Amino acid sequence: MSESLNLSPAHPSAPEGDGVVRHGRAKGEPRFPDGPQADPAGSHFERRIRSFQPRRSRVTAGQAEALQRLWPRWGFDIDGQRVLDLAELFGDDRPVVLEIGFGMGEATAQMAAADPGTNILAVDVHTPGQGNLLALAERHGLTNVRVANGDAIILLREMLTPGSLDGLRVYFPDPWPKKRHHKRRLIQPEFLTLAAARLRPGAIVHCATDWEPYAEQMLDVLTAHPDFENTRADGGFAPRPDFRPLTRFEGQGLEKGHVVNDLLFRRVPHDGRRG
Repeated sequence: MSESLNLSPAHPSAPEGDGVVRHGRAKGEPRFPDGPQADPAGSHFERRIRSFQPRRSRVTAGQAEALQRLWPRWGFDIDGQRVLDLAELFGDDRPVVLEIGFGMGEATAQMAAADPGTNILAVDVHTPGQGNLLALAERHGLTNVRVANGDAIILLREMLTPGSLDGLRVYFPDPWPKKRHHKRRLIQPEFLTLAAARLRPGAIVHCATDWEPYAEQMLDVLTAHPDFENTRADGGFAPRPDFRPLTRFEGQGLEKGHVVNDLLFRRVPHDGRRG
């Protein structure tokens, strides 16, 4: 990692106490009038099976301040009503990697700092994490991060153009461990087909999970998909690459004896040729 970031709370000067913002709002009033909306796509699209649970949990004063001030500049809602010009969004034509699910944003910020030549389009529905990542980006001058709020499927399907992405990262997605919920897991053949249409040939899909049954499913689904090939000659899992930071969540899992598996697959050319 070429740069070490101070990932302590983004605004240490937040009020004493729990630092949690509890707005007195009228019913139906937006939580952040100029920030991320609760359901940005609204009723514009069919209600599909969701692979995530919207989490609009407690927001600290620092996170709220970052959302109110930085969202208009570095954030946007996934409403499905426009096609994004990524060069316009980032202000340059550098390669863009889509990261789905970034938690509190610490790892995203570290990767952005270590690779300023790559733009990161980071998607999540967790309001505190959105505010924290925006604050970290400002604190460390990370102009190569944009934060999207909402459903990544709608982003891919409605708002991104074919071949516009240079990579896809899905780190520690919800494993939906109960069998009846497996259909909610993100890494499925239909999702990979959609993602493949937005990835340029040679782009890398990088997944990581500490839920071994899900890791096995990911490996099976990616291996079977005609648009991807494993970067590992042995067809198995990959060691954690240096560019993916060890997160607090991952460290806690390792302390509990969890096994973390990384998968690195390459988008093959559109004519299906491999190698």
